[in-house]
Amino acid sequence: MKIVIAGAQAVGTHLSKLLSRDNQDCVLIDDDDERLEGLSELDVMTYNASPTSISALKDAGTATADLFVGVTTDESTNMAACMMAHALGAKKTVARIDNYEYLTPQNQRFFQQLGIDSMVYPEVLAAHDIVNGLKMSWVRQRVDVHDGALVLLGIKLREGCEILNQPLKDLCGPNDPYHVVAVKRQGETIIPGGLDTLKLNDLTYFMTTREYIPYIRKIVGKEHYTDVKNVIIMGGGKTAVRAALTVPEYMNVKIIEKSAERCEKLNQLLSDSDTMVIHGDGRDLTLLDEEGIRSTQAFVALTGNAETNILACLTAKKLGVRKTVAMVENLDYVSMAESLDIGTIINKKTVAASHIYQMMLDADVSNLRSLMLVDSEVAEFVAAEGSRVVKRMVKDLGLPFGVTIGGLVRAGQGMLVNGSSQIQPGDSVMVFCHEQKLNNIEKYFKKSTIW
Repeated sequence: MKIVIAGAQAVGTHLSKLLSRDNQDCVLIDDDDERLEGLSELDVMTYNASPTSISALKDAGTATADLFVGVTTDESTNMAACMMAHALGAKKTVARIDNYEYLTPQNQRFFQQLGIDSMVYPEVLAAHDIVNGLKMSWVRQRVDVHDGALVLLGIKLREGCEILNQPLKDLCGPNDPYHVVAVKRQGETIIPGGLDTLKLNDLTYFMTTREYIPYIRKIVGKEHYTDVKNVIIMGGGKTAVRAALTVPEYMNVKIIEKSAERCEKLNQLLSDSDTMVIHGDGRDLTLLDEEGIRSTQAFVALTGNAETNILACLTAKKLGVRKTVAMVENLDYVSMAESLDIGTIINKKTVAASHIYQMMLDADVSNLRSLMLVDSEVAEFVAAEGSRVVKRMVKDLGLPFGVTIGGLVRAGQGMLVNGSSQIQPGDSVMVFCHEQKLNNIEKYFKKSTIW
């Protein structure tokens, strides 16, 4: 597959790493030579030029590109580059944007006519993840499949969990309402088998259906966790705005912002919501006390500084806040943040890159998520008529080691999968694997005449 990426900043760099791993035919264009030099270890071709240079786009092979991605930090550059790439012959284009108005259905159709097939707003994607996490205070990460027909829950196992130290084959049988699909333990990622056991402090990913979420909550010992009603957000950037506008009505949100000018802007942007905007420093303990931190169930740190966000979440935990969320844009800090047990970690560039990456798979993939903390991915593949997965029971498919099928959706109904399950054409199947293996799974879901 031929991919051209315009922009070697955060999203473009992470996307290039994913593609380098998969040995894709990729060209990365950027007008900053120093940024490109920093990517010399990746197996991607770099081109030092303006992303809106027609000659540069031609030289980079845009005319034969299967996908063109504009992910510079400038929205106008991305949109212009995508329109030019479309005119040159690129089959599909994706632009990173900063204007929420563009995402309305009517505007998306308008931009598609101009040659921009899809638009990605990282802050909106990140806000969606944050709000999903706030709805369930006892969960580190939640991913809904087909409006919740299947649900993926990432949970930190503590004292009181009743399924510790037991072989998974005894816990996740054909009649049990969940599967354990990934585990992070002391820095190591495990795609577990039947003989593996769960240990104290494991970050464990469960696949289940919506009606069994209370059951999962019970067996992991999280029933005593208080539901989130009061939320304090530190930092009033775009992600904070989108999160405040999309939280459920029963949640009370306060945003603490250092800039008086930004506070005025926030009051305008949030005029239709009940969000309270407070001018101050979210690290000020006196201010936090005044604003009721001790009766707050969730603290979300969304400043542009990863260290500040991590320290603020640690402070909030010491003050009794059960649920904390930190924006950590520097990937070097992610493992440290996890080791400090600060709670949910959000990284906009991995969220955005994963969203774009799904478009590069040959099979019919409608959803892909990078499970950053467990170095794994979950992809939703649609089984094609005549594909390998519909010809044998799951136990006989010969899936690679480190790959597991967690569940499927058939005619809108979520179902868990076991060894005796038979996948049917049209089923949406959730596959879990280490990052390096995802590209090898497509062949099982594409139409094939040879078994």
